[in-house]
Amino acid sequence: MGEDGIDRRPEAPRGASVVGDLGAELAAAAADSGGAIWTLAEDPRDLDANVIRLPAGDRIEPFDGPDLDVLVVVLSGDGVLRTDAEVVTLSEGSAVWLPRCARRGFAAGDRGLAYLTVHRRREPEPLMPRLRER
Repeated sequence: MGEDGIDRRPEAPRGASVVGDLGAELAAAAADSGGAIWTLAEDPRDLDANVIRLPAGDRIEPFDGPDLDVLVVVLSGDGVLRTDAEVVTLSEGSAVWLPRCARRGFAAGDRGLAYLTVHRRREPEPLMPRLRER
């Protein structure tokens, strides 16, 4: 709010919106397909969410996570999450909080692994550095 007590923030959408059918998205994704099969696309928003699918035996090698907290919810399948500190067994319904910058790697089990990630939206990183004006 401004000093005058008036809320000057941009108008936010009111109410709830159905933004997808994750069960249908999972059913439609081929069992051997991997990658992001659903992404929250509504704007404006302050939140990002993705459904990631890994086929049976597939993995995402460990990497340093972004500078924000991430919630991971397993939607189907099983696997493991490897961090610098531990190996966490994942199964349908598991909810795991990953603190910002935490190293993480995922490996799908025999049934594959599909999980939802939710985190604060971040601005896309530029592909090329900006040129300085002289």
